[in-house]
Order: sequence, then structure tokens, then C-alpha cells
Amino acid sequence: MNFLGIIVSYLYIALVIIGGKIFEKRGKEVSRKFIHIMLGNWWIIAMYFFSNVWFAIFVPATFVIINYLSYKNNLIKVMERNEQDGFGTVYYAIALLILAIVSFGIFKKPELGLVPTLVMAYGDGLAALIGKSIKSKKYKFSTTKKSIAGSMTMFVITTLIVGGYLAFVHTGVFWNTTHWPTITVLIGFAITALEAISGKGWDNITVPLTTLALLILIG
Repeated sequence: MNFLGIIVSYLYIALVIIGGKIFEKRGKEVSRKFIHIMLGNWWIIAMYFFSNVWFAIFVPATFVIINYLSYKNNLIKVMERNEQDGFGTVYYAIALLILAIVSFGIFKKPELGLVPTLVMAYGDGLAALIGKSIKSKKYKFSTTKKSIAGSMTMFVITTLIVGGYLAFVHTGVFWNTTHWPTITVLIGFAITALEAISGKGWDNITVPLTTLALLILIG
């Protein structure tokens, strides 16, 4: 199953990149965010196929290198912006690598990395798309402009994903189920604020790893 998982992973990623090329006619940023969102689903493949941490980290580890080379040489054009403004695609792969090490290796709970991955993929990805499609006030706390609509989208998606995990999956030893709505909202606010102040692709590192840390913290 582990070797098969490697093959399925690369096939899925190839299909996502092809899909991004198809979406490119709707605009460069739409195609990039399609790839950004859909690659997050890779974690479900990883959970199903991988039982060994070394296999789980193999795919993201290779894409740290591939994405870096693509960033420097514009190899996978559909993933890159016309004007490069940060190592966002590289940070994405690094985040998945760290999540795999922690989830599959240290804690041996693959589902632990699912929430941070989905928050990074769907929260950040949809925030960018909706933020551009809906007119709302812009603000800037870092090197990257954000929008009220985008940040609200980030908060809603993050809250739904984290809330679903805490309500239906989480079974912490010290967990009080009556507290999960409050904790969900607080995490949603914290991750949204963090995304707002993270510039030049750094949110691909700060958002998933902080989400992971918070989930570990609440036990």
C-alpha cells in the first residue's frame, strides 16, 4: 500500500496541475488557487495509503525541491505568478513535510495533520478567490494586501473545519465537549489574524503549523 500510495500521489498531483492549466483561461490567479486548494486533498490519500512515516514524507520532500526549482526557473508555469513575490509554493510543500513528520511519525495520528492541511488549502485558497471577486475594503498589515471579504471567508472556513474536527473526531483526554464551540471560534479568529499578518507566502507555513500547534495544545 505504501508504494502504491507514492504512485497514486504523483498521479493525483499531475491531474491537479493539468486541471490548473484548464482553469488558466479564467485567469492566472484562479488556476493557481485551484491548484492550491486541490493539493490539500492529497492528505486524504496519504491517510489511506501510508502506514510508514518515511513514505508519508517522501512526496512533500520531493516537492520542496521541485517547487524550489520551479520558482527559480519557472518550470511549472501554471503554479507561478507572473511576478514572483515569495516562496509560497515551496513553503506549502515544507508545511506538508513537517505535518507528515509530526502526524505520521511523532504522534502516529495521521488525522492530526488533516485539519491544518485543509485550513491552509481551502481557507487560504478560497479567501484569496472570494476576496478578489467581492468588493470590500482592503487593508495591509504585512507586505500583502488583504480584504475584509477574504478574511471573513478565512474565518468561516477555518471555523467550520476546526469545529467539525473538534465535534466529531477529537477525543482528547482532558477534553470537555461543552467547550468546543468557544475554542473553535477562538482558533478561527487566531488563524485568520495570523493569515492577515503573514506576507509573501509565509501564510503557507504559519497557518498550518500554528493550527497544528493549537490542536496539540488542547490535547
